[in-house]
Amino acid sequence: MTPLGEEIIDWNAFIETRSALGDAFVRILGYFREDGTKSVAQIENAMRDRNSAQLVLPAHTLKGEGYQFGATRLGELAEEIEMAARHYVEIQQGPEELLEKVVQLRPLFEQTLAALEAEVSPLVERRSAFGNRATATPQFSRYG
Repeated sequence: MTPLGEEIIDWNAFIETRSALGDAFVRILGYFREDGTKSVAQIENAMRDRNSAQLVLPAHTLKGEGYQFGATRLGELAEEIEMAARHYVEIQQGPEELLEKVVQLRPLFEQTLAALEAEVSPLVERRSAFGNRATATPQFSRYG
């Protein structure tokens, strides 16, 4: 889980992406779920196979898609895996040193996805443009 007070999503980047994508946002978030799930599985398989080269592309993909949605912690972790794997390919070394990072990847991806999907759910209160939760209290008045 994320340490208390540490956001896994840059909500300003999320809002910008959501605004830029408009009606396509939910569909593209669905692609992120599908592609991200595949990328995480490919990274785990490459780690099991001790194949540095097979880590590079799925980590690169996950990094880019994560950053697109403001998932900075996921993007950073995927980037660390990608860059280290590229280095290991160059020096012809297995990725064993990445095991700890790869183990962190699936829980972080799932936590990130849950946060993103909760934000687009019609059943949750919305964020204001400044990243603060909007008030959920209805504004009723008997005078008008």
